[in-house]
Amino acid sequence: MIININPNNPQLRLIKQVADKINHGAVICYPTDTGYGIGCGIFNPKAIKQIVQLKKRPQNKPFSFMCYDLTNISRYAHVSNTAYRLLKKNLPGPYTFVLPGTKLVPKVMTTRQKTVGIRVPENQICRSLLEELGTPIINTIIPVKEDAPKPTEAYEIDLLIGNRIDLIIDGGPVYQDPSSIIDLTGDIPQILRIGKGNVTPFQ
Repeated sequence: MIININPNNPQLRLIKQVADKINHGAVICYPTDTGYGIGCGIFNPKAIKQIVQLKKRPQNKPFSFMCYDLTNISRYAHVSNTAYRLLKKNLPGPYTFVLPGTKLVPKVMTTRQKTVGIRVPENQICRSLLEELGTPIINTIIPVKEDAPKPTEAYEIDLLIGNRIDLIIDGGPVYQDPSSIIDLTGDIPQILRIGKGNVTPFQ
């Protein structure tokens, strides 16, 4: 099932429709600022298991997830004063921040060190969906073979994995460009991966 949503001015009626499906356990494909991703609600073990199987992902490899804003983040991660200032200046944006997780976060989302990877995307469809849900959604890239081109359009995703997920949001073409990963668990930020997004503020 493909739902067309305006990338610049998402229709609330359609956003509510998708949010309702997520609340009922759907696995969806949705546009972000770093490409199309696969996701579901972080509190739905059955949907998470579906994604694990789809990705052929090791059980002990945690997923990152998307939050709507800083207030939302503070429910799922411990944010120091230093981290707060950096998050406030750089979000929303194409970054994944590693932070100490709170007890609210399901174990499948946390590392052995009890850290989590959190994003606040700069994509209007994604943000509208997160705002409507009020809870985070998993963020993981679409599984493709290493030498295969990355899908940038909804119809390509439908051909690739349409029969293994419940819904695809068509938000126009989005080119895959992985986020920069910044570790904010200590006093000094650590850049773990340079991707999309200016990393100068974290150096």
